[in-house]
Amino acid sequence: MTENKNEKLGWINGHWGIFKDLKVPINDRGLNFADGIFETIFILNGVPQLLDEHLNRWEKSASILEMNSPPSKEWLISLVEDGINRAQLKNINGVIRLNWTRGESEQRGIDISKTSLHSFWLEIDSYQPNFESISTIISQTERRNSFSRLSSCKTFSYNQGIQARIEAKNLGFNDALLLNSQGEICCATTANIIVKRENNWLTPPSNSGCLPGIMRQRGIELNIIKEALIEATPQDNDEWFLINSLSCRPIQKINKKELKISTNPKEFWLSLLKI
Repeated sequence: MTENKNEKLGWINGHWGIFKDLKVPINDRGLNFADGIFETIFILNGVPQLLDEHLNRWEKSASILEMNSPPSKEWLISLVEDGINRAQLKNINGVIRLNWTRGESEQRGIDISKTSLHSFWLEIDSYQPNFESISTIISQTERRNSFSRLSSCKTFSYNQGIQARIEAKNLGFNDALLLNSQGEICCATTANIIVKRENNWLTPPSNSGCLPGIMRQRGIELNIIKEALIEATPQDNDEWFLINSLSCRPIQKINKKELKISTNPKEFWLSLLKI
C-alpha cells in the first residue's frame, strides 16, 4: 500500500495516515512540557542515512534523561522501511523524524508518574538538503548551558534556538551562533559549527555545550574533524559552516565580518556519508 506522496505521512498508535488525520493527546508531556526527544534522519535515494548512529544517540539521550528506552532498533528499522515505501521515497530524498515522550500527564504539574506510558510517533516527508550560504550574528541574548545534561540531548525544546533566530532575523541576518555560559563559541540554533582553518577542520568540543550532532561526530570518527576551542572572532582565511543531518551551509558573514567560501559544502557533506 502507498499513500499520496504529496501528503506528509505519520505513524502513531499502530496507524499510518496523513498529518491532519493523526492526533497527539493534548495532555502529552511532549506537548505540555517539551518532555521528549527526537531524531531527524535524512533519506538519500530511499536509504536512511546513518540510521544506527541516530538510534544509538536516541537511546543514549533517553538514558541520560531517565526516560524509558525507545522502541527496539529491529522494530524501528522495519517501520522506517514501511514508511519509505508508503511515502514513495524509494528513489528520491526525504526526511524522517522519530519522536519519544514520557506520554500523557496523569496529573497537573511537572512531577513524573511512574505508571504513565511513553509515547512514540514518526513523521516522514520528501526533502532536499540545503547547501546555500547564510549570514549570521553571534547572539547577545541566548547562551548554551555547558553544564546541563539537556545540552547533550536532542530534546523537543527549541525555544532558545527560536529566540536566537528571531534576534538574527530582526537584524537582517539568516541565523545566530551561540556562545556557551563561559563565553566560548558553541553552536548555532539548529546545527553544529565547523571551521576550516589552514586545511584543518575544527569544531567546538563536546563539553562546550553543543549538541553531539551526528554529522559532526561522523567527521570526528573519520579523523576529518578535530575538536578545538574556537574564538568567536574568525581568523583571516577561515571558512565557517553550519552542519547537521539535513544541511551544510557556508557562512558568508558573521556580524560585520565577511568570510570567504571556497570549499564545496555539498561535496564535503556527502564525503561524511561516504557517498
